[in-house]
Order: sequence, then C-alpha cells, then structure tokens
Amino acid sequence: MLKPLMDAHLKTGDRVNATLSPISTNGNTITIRKFAEKPWSITDFVKNKTVDYEAAAWIWLAIQNELSIIFSGGTASGKTSILNAAANFFPPNQRIISIEDTRELSLPNTTHWVPLETRLPNPEGKGEITMLDLVVNSLRMRPDRIIMGEIRRKREAEVLFEAMHTGHSVYATLHANNAEETVVRLTNPPIDIPKKMLGAISLIVVQNRNRRTGLRRTFQIAEVTSEGDDEAFMQFDIAKDALLKVKEPKRLLETLNLYTGMTPVEIYADIREKEKILRWLVEQDINDVNQIGLIMSKYYSNKIKHRSQ
Repeated sequence: MLKPLMDAHLKTGDRVNATLSPISTNGNTITIRKFAEKPWSITDFVKNKTVDYEAAAWIWLAIQNELSIIFSGGTASGKTSILNAAANFFPPNQRIISIEDTRELSLPNTTHWVPLETRLPNPEGKGEITMLDLVVNSLRMRPDRIIMGEIRRKREAEVLFEAMHTGHSVYATLHANNAEETVVRLTNPPIDIPKKMLGAISLIVVQNRNRRTGLRRTFQIAEVTSEGDDEAFMQFDIAKDALLKVKEPKRLLETLNLYTGMTPVEIYADIREKEKILRWLVEQDINDVNQIGLIMSKYYSNKIKHRSQ
C-alpha cells in the first residue's frame, strides 16, 4: 500500500482520518471528528462563560472598525468556534471571503459570504488547490474581509500580511498557547514573518481548554504594539474563573481614534452599549447565528442613519 494514510472529510463536513497496517502497528484505524450541526454563536459563548461581556464587546468593536484579529490557542481550545462566533459581528454590506481546508465556519445568511475550500490532488497527483492558491485568488475577488482557517506556512502568511497592509481586514487562527507564543510562532520558521509587520494585527484573542475539566475559556486578549510585541490587557484568572482587565489598551485606543475619531470616552461608551446588547441577546436566549445576523444588520443600519442625521 503506497498511501497508508488518509485525511478527508464527509459531505456533512466531519473530518475523517484513517491509517492502515503496518503503519499503525496494532491494526487499521479510523478517526472521525464530528462538528456541531448548529454553529456556536456569541450568545452561546457568553452563556457558557467561555467569554465575558466586556471581552466580546472589545472583539465586536474591533471587527466593526475593520481591525485584524488572530485567534490562537491549543488543539481543541475553541479557536475556530470563537472565530465563527465573532463573525456574527460582521456588517451585512461587506464581502467576506473565507478560506479553509475543511468547511467549519458558518456565517449568518445576512452576510455577503463567499466560502472557499482547498482540494487534495487526485490519485495521479493533479488538481490540487492549496491554501496559498486560495489566499492569492481571494485578493482578486475584491474582498472587504478575509477569513483564513489556520496560518501554517510562510508564503500564506506573507500574502495575508500584505493584504492587511493594503487595507483588508484579516481574521485567522493559529496554534499557540498564549499571546507571547503567538508572536514567537509568527516570527519564527516555518511562518517567519518579520516582527515589524505584526503591527498590522490589532488584537490577539487566545483560547484555552483545561484538560482536567474540559472547560474552554478565553485566556487572553492582547493588543500588538507597532514594534510587533504583544501586550495583554485582559487575562484569565484560573482561581476566580474570570477574565479580568489587567491594564488599559493603549495602541488599540490610538488606532481607533486615528481611523474613527472616537475619543477614549466615546470608545468606552460604545463598549458599554455593546455589552447591553449582548446582555439582551443572552436574556432573550437568541443564539441562532442567522437571527443574530438580522439584529446586527439593524444595529449597523441604525448607526448609519444616526451618523447621517
């Protein structure tokens, strides 16, 4: 058997891995990784205490104002799930291109979403469509936002950071256990992005899974300095089972002021308003991504009307 390893996915989106003897010395194996039929919403994350209202409001504020975010964490920590939940905050009038190896994301049907998926080569070794192929092609599709399932290699990352520097908003996941590790992984092989380029990222949102309890929590929210260093302003306290504000964000406030004109007082007022909306969503138990998408559409429409008056 020339190819004793198989990695594929079912029509349902579930991932399948198989190994054949003698590579797997105790016999053949098959592993199926099932994905939830109902995508996680931001309401689900708040209700389960995975993320709190203030943290969700900061993520929402960053997405509303087209700031790029990296969602990092260990295996099965919920990186893609929180990325999907954060996608509830996308404005309805922008074109969103998502790029994945296997379709896991599910965005509200109110969004202008174009999902793209890689393709493995056929038995003759032809017809492969790589992540890099899709990233390069996505820039020709006039996107407002680009979502990348996972950053793994240098060339993909280079194209993504070029996209950030040319005005596109980028959202991606990365395997790293904290914000500092995220910077280390991005600036060393195999990704190896120059540290100065990391300033294009506004936020790093780190997810954590406690292997003893199985609980998933947002572990850190960090901003990235102009020099490419991480500065966490929210940190999870294990003893209190709470995400705590440890300092005031500096560069994030400066960036928002530069591109929106909002003062720190106005920014914090906006955060409080978003927290109220999130609390209402939880109180009303609105956890369907399409319903949330409709509410977000109304929210952004009202914002546009308010500015035009």
